Amino acid sequence: MRKDQFEEQDGIAVNPSTQAAIAEIIDARLSRRALVKGIAAGGAFGLFGCSSAGPLSTTAAARAADGSAPLTFAEVGRSADERHRLAAGYSAQVLIRQGDPIRRGGPPYQPGRQTGAQQEQQFGTDNDFLAFMPLPRGSNSSIRGLLGVNHENHRAALCFPGFKSNAQLSREQVEVQMAAQGFSVLEITREGNRWRLVEDSPNNRRISANTEMRISGPAAGHARMRTPSDPSGTRVFGTFNNCAGGTTPWGTILTAEENVQNYFMGNAAQGPEAGARKRYAITGRGRYDAWGRYFERFNLDQAPNEPNRFGWIVEIDPYDPQSVPVKRTALGRAAHECATQAVSHDGRVAFYSGDDARMEYVYKFVTEGRYDAARPEANRDLLDRGTLYVARFEASGKMRWLPLVHGQGPLTSANGFHSQADVVIEARRAGDLLGATPMDRPEDVEAHPLTGRVYVVLTYNESRKPDQLNPANPRANNRYGHIVEIVPPLVNGRPDHAATECEWGFFLLGGNPSDPAHGARYGGAVSANGWVAAPDNVAFDPKGRIWISTDGQDDMAGFNDSLYAAQVSGPGRGVTRAFFNGPRGSEICGPAFTPDGRTLFLAVQHPGDGSSFEKPSTRWPDFADGMPPRSAVLAITRDDGGEIGG
Repeated sequence: MRKDQFEEQDGIAVNPSTQAAIAEIIDARLSRRALVKGIAAGGAFGLFGCSSAGPLSTTAAARAADGSAPLTFAEVGRSADERHRLAAGYSAQVLIRQGDPIRRGGPPYQPGRQTGAQQEQQFGTDNDFLAFMPLPRGSNSSIRGLLGVNHENHRAALCFPGFKSNAQLSREQVEVQMAAQGFSVLEITREGNRWRLVEDSPNNRRISANTEMRISGPAAGHARMRTPSDPSGTRVFGTFNNCAGGTTPWGTILTAEENVQNYFMGNAAQGPEAGARKRYAITGRGRYDAWGRYFERFNLDQAPNEPNRFGWIVEIDPYDPQSVPVKRTALGRAAHECATQAVSHDGRVAFYSGDDARMEYVYKFVTEGRYDAARPEANRDLLDRGTLYVARFEASGKMRWLPLVHGQGPLTSANGFHSQADVVIEARRAGDLLGATPMDRPEDVEAHPLTGRVYVVLTYNESRKPDQLNPANPRANNRYGHIVEIVPPLVNGRPDHAATECEWGFFLLGGNPSDPAHGARYGGAVSANGWVAAPDNVAFDPKGRIWISTDGQDDMAGFNDSLYAAQVSGPGRGVTRAFFNGPRGSEICGPAFTPDGRTLFLAVQHPGDGSSFEKPSTRWPDFADGMPPRSAVLAITRDDGGEIGG
């Protein structure tokens, strides 16, 4: 399905950095000998030769979660139609959809007649990342919890009858768009094999582009963060374009602001921020440039520093509906796809993130302090102090985490970095100077909960040219994407996520293995329905197997986006199997499991994308006349009550 003109520009390459092509070394890294070595290691090594990862324990409990358990579901076939398809023996319940009230008595969805005030009381649009947070806090409950949900975009063509262009949007319509994005917190409970919203829960909450937030970390209060509406540079209204995210060990949720360049109008080429804007693809026009006609803070000519206040990781406490969200600037500013955590061997916590644009970088932040499970108050501001790193992948199979620290290397006043605030505000340029590896749209970055191996999901980069190849991105015109595996060293049998040197290899290279032109590689034979294109988000089930959702299979491969699963160790390592297909025009995202593995929550985003309110390509999930397609969260269960995947 053809995406709209602005989405086609999301993630456009603006990185001036290049690395020399090294085709001979790449061929060696992808050789049959290296492939056999990886498979023969039974999953202890990376697919193409990582050699230091291994099981952390040989106990039966550890082996049960090492990702080697076979997948028993029958694969679902390809589709390009208007309905979703699911593996036999499973059921998908629509838990909540775009416009549904989040509390009892809230306004019903009235497409084309909404107000911003109504939308603030309704489930938002374009649901993406999902996080299931058990209730009560600190428990392992799988029947009651809080569901955190990102709302990435609002698609005017599908939501507003008669939409022609941004220039025609009224102030009321812009207010709807501002209220529709951001985040939702919902209390949900399971009754039998079905889930329902707890409509009278005080925890149910919407966070939008209008919600007041605190700015913390090295950029808080800096002159480049100050605006006419906030001279202190410590308060900001709103979060938007929330793509993926993560959770913290202390029970909060991290939501990632991604393509914020689309929200500002004005002359982007003037003033002291012009260079920084160019590096972040801020042009003064985009899908939401109408916001600047009605709200000065989105007009670059009125509030030139406002873009610097977006593109951050935002921390939300879902268990406290009165809490103020916090933008944690120590984690750097980028088109963040995610912020996922891994507790290191010494109690420090690493947070991994991808900058989801062509030729951008992979980051991690390591806290200075240590996580203390016994003292929750001690963890409150761990995300304000630590070290931000950017990744460089080397042909030798080593990868290095390069510190983005003011005063070190080229990050000095001579290059325009006068403080750590400048470093985090311009994290992309800092990565350029350090020689980080330009990647093929790094999206989700997730650490395996048992082995500690880190999976970096590269969705695709059809713009990469043959002279731009590098060891971790070996294909020009990469239409199918791939997944890189980082292997941290072990200290006393536990992963050192604070390490600055690791090993790396490929988990898989997407595409059709039966077509040599694709250059696809898997851990073994995949079926005609099982090969992957455009991997996006990943999650691990309680058995440690990886689940991969896609974004762009329709454009890159000609069939609807899907959800796949694979073992990460054992004979089936890296062999993907199709479990779910979305409806036409949708993106599949946010896979999240309950602790017992018996429910899989899945976000179906923007069904019908590329069509219009009047002539939608699907009316999923309601299929009711006059009702446009609506993003929705599915609760998937096995009909016999067993664990998802088998």
